[in-house]
Amino acid sequence: MHTAVTHFGTVVLLDRTNMGPTRLLLPKSHCRDDQNDVVLKHDCYAHSALYDPTSNHIRPLVIQTDTWCSSGQFLSDGTLLQTGGDMDGWKKIRKFKPCETTAFCDWEELNDVALSHGRWYSTNQILPNGEVIIIGGKIAFSVEFYPPRKNGATFLPFLADVEDRQGDNLYPYVHLLPNGNLFIFANNKAISYDYDKNLVVKKYPPLDGGPRNYPSAGSSVMLALGGDYSTTVIVVCGGAKFGAYITKDNTIPANGSCGRIEATSIDPVWEMEDMPFARIMGDMVMLPTGEVVIINGAQSGTQGFDKASNPCLNPVLYRPDQPIGLRFMVLNPGTVPRMYHSTANLLPDGRILLAGSNPHYFYNFKAQFPTELRLEAFSPEYLSLDRKNIRPEMKSWPKMLRYGEEFGIELIVTLPVVGPIEVNLANAPFATHSFSQGQRLVKLNVSPAVPSDNGGYKVNCVAPPNGMVAPPGYYMMFAVNQGVPSVAQWVQLVLSQSSLVD
Repeated sequence: MHTAVTHFGTVVLLDRTNMGPTRLLLPKSHCRDDQNDVVLKHDCYAHSALYDPTSNHIRPLVIQTDTWCSSGQFLSDGTLLQTGGDMDGWKKIRKFKPCETTAFCDWEELNDVALSHGRWYSTNQILPNGEVIIIGGKIAFSVEFYPPRKNGATFLPFLADVEDRQGDNLYPYVHLLPNGNLFIFANNKAISYDYDKNLVVKKYPPLDGGPRNYPSAGSSVMLALGGDYSTTVIVVCGGAKFGAYITKDNTIPANGSCGRIEATSIDPVWEMEDMPFARIMGDMVMLPTGEVVIINGAQSGTQGFDKASNPCLNPVLYRPDQPIGLRFMVLNPGTVPRMYHSTANLLPDGRILLAGSNPHYFYNFKAQFPTELRLEAFSPEYLSLDRKNIRPEMKSWPKMLRYGEEFGIELIVTLPVVGPIEVNLANAPFATHSFSQGQRLVKLNVSPAVPSDNGGYKVNCVAPPNGMVAPPGYYMMFAVNQGVPSVAQWVQLVLSQSSLVD
């Protein structure tokens, strides 16, 4: 249901705790006792795990409170902040501080602090100073922060205004703009929001095509930031037709349209185009190149248990720099349906990890679309063997960056470098319900590659100018040569000690 890649390259897998037996046992003496659990009062099964893609090893993690449809975001020190859920997890705050694969780390459930409002189906976003804002949720028309601010939760009328008879305002799409405001999209409307003043500074025109958020969710992505970082483009794709959730009709065709808007424009308008496939529950994953893969989902129905059909097995590549009508390219199909409660995450090696798909209230391995426990990796075209000789390999790089500082990296490539080398920072978002919370790609300003003394190349770069462009935290740094990214190296982008929120 939820996945996130840590700066050690491991992947946190997280489901809900009241779903009965799983296929992974907890360590001895770590069973969970919950008299309110209708399935297992004494639960010795794991509902979270840590996966190492390098060794293919998985180990159980201990989670006590219900994380059903919760939210998350990495803090600036690399700790995963995880908030809310259902039942006893409604107001819960949890942390997972990752570690080396040879060490031991596990969930910490905080008892000295709690959410002001219960949060079920909310969205988290790290802010320029390292705080995390937590937005919305079922009957939670408010925002709050971690660490908690003195005033607790603040009412945001927009979240209530866009609710309809089937919801459609849950898991709002939230993107931090480089001017410091938040772009918040829910149902079919969007605002630019000054969270410090609790002020809506701009209302965007409605997006045609019906609802776009849970339970009718497509997906959304903020395109790569680059240049002087003053222009921001948001894309929203897919969704379910209104009424599919109410009628529980899993045969109603999904929405196939995408809207694209320049959020920082003085007079923004939605530019519409159609995907090759209608899609509900598709994940939009930002690649290191700035292109986007749309993967997973179904072509009919809506979100919810047993409410979708006709899985969409073909990923689609979205090429934002192409003219309208030429931006989509259909990729080779997969074989495993990834529908409700599935995720997609970019890995440091450039692949996309695919996990989950459980369209049922409990595990069900005999249904038409069974519970899926297999993990897969999708390899974009840039990893094909015929491009191996232009794939760069980073040999030296800084482990820590400060805003605006100049630095250099060294790399090697089998064939001579004949064009510009990009150096791009990709963060690790929290993926759930077809939206990657906090997802971001920042293209650094770089100088042309020049030969180095060791036979490779040196590229001089400038770190992002501030936390509005790139919030503090860990990023995967990719060198990209002719559209082919290196294996990423993790770097930590840090604020000055006086301005960082612990």
